[in-house]
Amino acid sequence: MQNWLLPEYIQDMLPVEAWRVEKMRAQVLDLLKKSGYQLVAPPLLEYEESLLIADSADMDLRTFKLVDQLSGRTLALRADITPQVARIDAHLLNRQGVARLCYAGSVLHTIPAGLNRTRELLQIGAELYGHGGIESDLEIQQLMLQALALIGVEQVHLDLGHVGVFRALVQHAQLSKALENELFAALQSKDSTSLQALTEQLDSVLRSALRVLPTLYGSCDEVLARARKSLPDYPEVCAALSDLQTVSVKLHGAVASVGIDLADLRGYHYHSGMVFAAYHAGSHDAIALGGRYDDLGKSFGRARAATGFSMDLRLLYRLLPACAAQPGIRAPYLDDADLACEIATLRAAGEVVVVSLPGSVDYPDESLCNRELVLQGTRWQVVTMVN
Repeated sequence: MQNWLLPEYIQDMLPVEAWRVEKMRAQVLDLLKKSGYQLVAPPLLEYEESLLIADSADMDLRTFKLVDQLSGRTLALRADITPQVARIDAHLLNRQGVARLCYAGSVLHTIPAGLNRTRELLQIGAELYGHGGIESDLEIQQLMLQALALIGVEQVHLDLGHVGVFRALVQHAQLSKALENELFAALQSKDSTSLQALTEQLDSVLRSALRVLPTLYGSCDEVLARARKSLPDYPEVCAALSDLQTVSVKLHGAVASVGIDLADLRGYHYHSGMVFAAYHAGSHDAIALGGRYDDLGKSFGRARAATGFSMDLRLLYRLLPACAAQPGIRAPYLDDADLACEIATLRAAGEVVVVSLPGSVDYPDESLCNRELVLQGTRWQVVTMVN
């Protein structure tokens, strides 16, 4: 086997992609900084128990593990940065009020997160701690949509959900953990046959409510109207539907379209309230995800109201129109003060200037230069290169 081959679903980023992704990263971080979010940079590697939160089987399956040669303990390569940021908020910053944090870094998955996805994602996101109201959910959702628009991703559809609806039904039914997990799996796959069988022994109200959940998706007004008619009026359910109504109205016009899916329980063992996902016609998978996760801090001994979003810049890059690399200017290799000054001026203005090294052969297509610096009289001038 050739030693230059990479593992499956692991790819290099070549110059055009790498520069554009880096620009996207800088644009989003600048937006977050101006919105009051402070940058943190957690390590790629931690002890296993710090990263595998809430007994999540999904997280456990996605996480690479290895043995630490120093301590003998099991280490894990992060599959998600959010738990690390929650740990920083809980113990290193230990703030009592609202904390706004952001991050950007690689995460690794043992298996691809979706169709044609890489196993090394470049995750960027924001987390807001210390506020449990709908206002912080809205702030995070609006920031996510602003970030997508800023980097050029248009015509986004936003799906809203709320794990509180399913949680309330399960709690009122007093189901066993095993049955709850089976119902969760059936709802996630919208497996009506399994759902029918699993709810057969429940009372009629809960049976009807759980069976109708997979059908409660579509336009906001229509879904909410049907949900209020078909779901029991438990306080938790009413509050969840009210929050969804508020957010859908507030986001109207900020995105191409907004829908609701009450059977979308992505991250059910992780999230505690409203969840959301952005979609685009160019991707089979969600292009950005987020939601409320007030219970996550318990894993670190300090529960805090929390909501946030994250997205993979490498996936988003694929949705953007193709662009060529910025053409450069070729300059000769000379010990000339005026030439050095002109090169510095051009670079300060944002131009790419490539100095030809002595004895090298210049290939304009490889150096991406379409102009050159030429001495005309007593001044160095930029002229178009002649093929």
